[in-house]
Amino acid sequence: MQAGFYQSEAEQPHPARARAIVKAHPEVRQLMVRNPWTALIALSIVMFQTAIAYGFGKLGFSYWWLSLLVAYFVGAFANHANYVIIHDATHNLILPRKSWNIFVAILADLPNLIPGAMGFRVYHLKHHSHQGDYEHDADLANLWEARLVGNVWYRKALWLMLFPVFQLTRPPRLKTITMRDRWFVLNLVCAILYDVGVVWLCGWAGLLYLAFSFFFSIGLHPVGARWIQEHYTNDPEQETYSYYGPINRVCLNMGYHNEHHDLPSIPWNNLPRLRAMAPGFYDTLKCHRSWTRLLFQFIFDKRYSLFSRIERMKQSGRAVAPATSPKGFASPDPVGVVDPTSTLLPARR
Repeated sequence: MQAGFYQSEAEQPHPARARAIVKAHPEVRQLMVRNPWTALIALSIVMFQTAIAYGFGKLGFSYWWLSLLVAYFVGAFANHANYVIIHDATHNLILPRKSWNIFVAILADLPNLIPGAMGFRVYHLKHHSHQGDYEHDADLANLWEARLVGNVWYRKALWLMLFPVFQLTRPPRLKTITMRDRWFVLNLVCAILYDVGVVWLCGWAGLLYLAFSFFFSIGLHPVGARWIQEHYTNDPEQETYSYYGPINRVCLNMGYHNEHHDLPSIPWNNLPRLRAMAPGFYDTLKCHRSWTRLLFQFIFDKRYSLFSRIERMKQSGRAVAPATSPKGFASPDPVGVVDPTSTLLPARR
């Protein structure tokens, strides 16, 4: 197993490609709009998940096995779709005002039981501006985390199963990030009120269904493989990957990750149109067609570990030895040119 992340002195590739796309296809600017209907989708999913939880509350704990199955085949997709909505709200792509987008994100976060929308908002925007910078990008695993998991299949499976827990350990290492403000407090209060309401209305059996849905939606499940799809690589020449499989239809196009990083001011519903308008920029990039296949590949292929990521040394300034490329793959090379220009839509407060 490699001893560290792939090292790169180059800048991230996305802003440079964004400039090239806009220059070659100025019509893509028409895609940079907000989609207020996304807020209605969020509300519908919250009501849908709460209704199922109510049903399992009536059935009781003796049907825990059915709760587990429904959470895997239904709830995971519902909660994951709301994660995508939290993501778009983070980029202010739903409603005109920043505060309104925050309210939508907090609403969409309710079925997750654990308040995470406001923490995600803070560190995800840093992920865009400091992609691959260990001291600013919480998307990179902790060094101790990567060493603990290694490339052992059952440890990788357990890591995916407990992914939300490991995520909570990353923000404290980040610099220049404040995780606690009035929005964080509101997120926490709303989550507590919703959880108490679920227990009162649906019972503990209903809460168990939502807990199952939460862990499957970002864990050991095909939709959980999108965490691997986005930036895990065994080819250091490409650090971001898209997924173009059928599950995109119920996951609000979350697989279009290169497209999103290039032009993050385009909402989820327009990302396929961006790829269609600028095929020359995306058809040559490697991509994934199956989250399920990738899930098994990540777990059982020893070439994959939590170190299978690009670390941008020019930004972080950490002095470490470069990683050894896994057998069968090229050594790290420069991975593109970037301009720090933001492509985010402005939002009123």
